[in-house]
Amino acid sequence: MSIMELEQEQHEDALDPAKRTSLHPSPPAHEILDPEKPPQHQPRSPWNDDPPPDGGVAAWSVVFGAWCAMFCSFGWINSIGTFQAYYETTLLPQYSASTIAWIPSLEVFFMFFMGPIVGFLSDTLGARIVITTGALLHVFGLMMASLSTQYYQILLAQGVCSAMGLCAIFQPCMSAIPSWFRRRRGAAYGIIASGSSVGGIVFPIMMSRLIGSVGFPWTMRIAAFLITGLLVVTCLTVRGRGAGAGSGKRPAMDREALLRPYREVKMRFLVAGFVLLTFGIYIPTDYVETSAISDGMSLDLAQYVVPMVNAGSIIGRMAAGFLSDAVGTYNIFLLVGAVTGILILGLWIPAATDAENITFAVLYGITSGAYFSLPAALVAKLAPLPEIGYWTGVLYLFSSIGGLTTNPIAGAILALDHGSYTGMKIFSGLLLLAGTMLVLVTRIRQTGWVFHAKF
Repeated sequence: MSIMELEQEQHEDALDPAKRTSLHPSPPAHEILDPEKPPQHQPRSPWNDDPPPDGGVAAWSVVFGAWCAMFCSFGWINSIGTFQAYYETTLLPQYSASTIAWIPSLEVFFMFFMGPIVGFLSDTLGARIVITTGALLHVFGLMMASLSTQYYQILLAQGVCSAMGLCAIFQPCMSAIPSWFRRRRGAAYGIIASGSSVGGIVFPIMMSRLIGSVGFPWTMRIAAFLITGLLVVTCLTVRGRGAGAGSGKRPAMDREALLRPYREVKMRFLVAGFVLLTFGIYIPTDYVETSAISDGMSLDLAQYVVPMVNAGSIIGRMAAGFLSDAVGTYNIFLLVGAVTGILILGLWIPAATDAENITFAVLYGITSGAYFSLPAALVAKLAPLPEIGYWTGVLYLFSSIGGLTTNPIAGAILALDHGSYTGMKIFSGLLLLAGTMLVLVTRIRQTGWVFHAKF
């Protein structure tokens, strides 16, 4: 067996006691277990646990709790466009659209920026403690937003407090999955990620209807009550297993462990790819509705374009997860990443009619689903199991740069083009393709130029 094949098998079978590599410097450092030796003669690792069950009531209850978390976190983020319009026209009309846009931008930024801290706490304290803290922050932020009347109050409550809670909710859930699933890991991630799509359908429609009927304060409180109920389920069901990420049984991380993801070349390319992908992926999500309106779509129809994106994303996220188990996580991610970039350049740019814009919205939702469903699964191929939470946090940390600056950059391009969306669409499509190519480098460094390798 070649060194490359051995390395791939070690990552793929990271939880198998017969094929595990200890990645902690002591005791012993990077020593490969020999499957030919009997168990009593195997070198011991502090993380030697049984393989993940890949099913059962406990494992699927974790998936259900994580689904609820994604509904309340990314599903909520997908509804922030509703608030942008309300703040511009009603609550904060004295502020410019670009100033108000910092509220959702900060929300996305803090949701990702806190990743390494949340990942570290999840790995060392356990997922449940971190998720409970995040739920309290998220709900508290929404309740404070319901009482807010000034710009700085909304910015702190919704853009900072709630967003920090969101990070502490979704990331421990994603990091806990590898300790429960290996062969069905992609399917589990796909099911979980569909929760954010369902939330992205429910929240925008619910918020727009409730604001008109009961007002903004009670709309925020009703949303907070719904989120509280779902997050109670999350807190009761999600936990790590054994000494895996999110279990709270991992020894304190030393300096070597903290620096490990930065020293791993494959991880560097993966992070760089996700930085570019984040710049590109949120532009259609944020501007597909206004672009359709500029093409002549009625306001009554345009308000359903984002829910159409999220409806398509349900299919895309679940399909990407299930297919990744069959053909490889990186393989399916690279395929749909390239297709998404081509779709933007080939369909969204020339789109001019309602039918073309709706077709793009649905197809984009389907193809972009892998970006939201597979990041933790991609990291799990590279990271030691007990450090997956921290490594995933590093990925989200650098992705937060795109989350913070995408809207301002896209708005600047739109202004330079005097209201034409073509330049913005080209920017989005090219960055998606460039980011996908960097992720491809990670796969090549792992498998070589082997087209049919499952990775």
